[in-house]
Amino acid sequence: MTHSLQDLFQYPISVDKNFIFIDRNGDSWANNQAQTEKIFSDKWTEAEQYKNIEKLYEFQFSWFLQLYGFASEDGLKKYLSEKKVIMDTGCGLGYKAALFAKLSPESIVLAVDISDAVDLAAKNFSHLPNLYFFKGDIADTGLKNDSVDFVVCDQVIMHTEVPEKTFAHLSGITSRNGEFACYVYSKKALPRELVDDYFRKATHNISNEEMWKLSEQLTELGKRLSALNVSFEAPDIPLLGIKGGVYDIQRFIYWNFLKCFWREEWGFDLSKSTNYDWYAPSNAKRFSKEEFLQMVSDNKLEATFFHEEEACYSGRFLKK
Repeated sequence: MTHSLQDLFQYPISVDKNFIFIDRNGDSWANNQAQTEKIFSDKWTEAEQYKNIEKLYEFQFSWFLQLYGFASEDGLKKYLSEKKVIMDTGCGLGYKAALFAKLSPESIVLAVDISDAVDLAAKNFSHLPNLYFFKGDIADTGLKNDSVDFVVCDQVIMHTEVPEKTFAHLSGITSRNGEFACYVYSKKALPRELVDDYFRKATHNISNEEMWKLSEQLTELGKRLSALNVSFEAPDIPLLGIKGGVYDIQRFIYWNFLKCFWREEWGFDLSKSTNYDWYAPSNAKRFSKEEFLQMVSDNKLEATFFHEEEACYSGRFLKK
């Protein structure tokens, strides 16, 4: 297996248990990616301690199937079993990569993340013999072109320095007749976009303690708005990108003005972590549907499945 792993990489590697070390002669990351590394190291280190973290995992597994067109876990299992090499880029705590490894034990599963979460993931899933972790920037993984049969970049690419370049790189390492599964944030109403951009500039240099405090305040706001249990019918306001319809007041503010996330069944800590995840990273680009599909076309990929909802666009894209 070690020899097969080396064949996948452009650079010499060494393997200690399930952790891959890549000899890249001291490559460094761009400034904003260094900030992203710190933000997600802090987020995942804290999130791992939450008592109800399993609720997040359960939600993410279920949502993953919807986002990428799998009717069931069995459907995903059959799909993965046909892939020799699978890769989870931006793996965080590694729970999705671990699921892939369990569902397809004959495949090599690679998982990479820019944050220290990857160290926790490697420790937590060391019992899976076909799963390997390494630390790095997903915009330049060190993998050879055409080497991975199924590349997953779920809820991550927006946080890279130039998502278009990251998309091109991940498309490049996808094998011929393999698929690249990717998710991007969608653009929201104009007031929300303006507030989001302003917040990121304003919060780029504040302390981590202040960032978590802000996240707590946003969570409390979302919780209190939800508790009102008030719905109303909003008019269409096309110039601001506000869609008319019946809204719960918390969701109206959430989609159109300010991300104040709250999910009752998750509780305060996981909701707080979600708000932190949104405003803390300096890099968090949003896309229109047309921009996302143009990126797919520019990299000579074809959509085999496409999904859209208020928050995002996602799909599986075939490399012929």
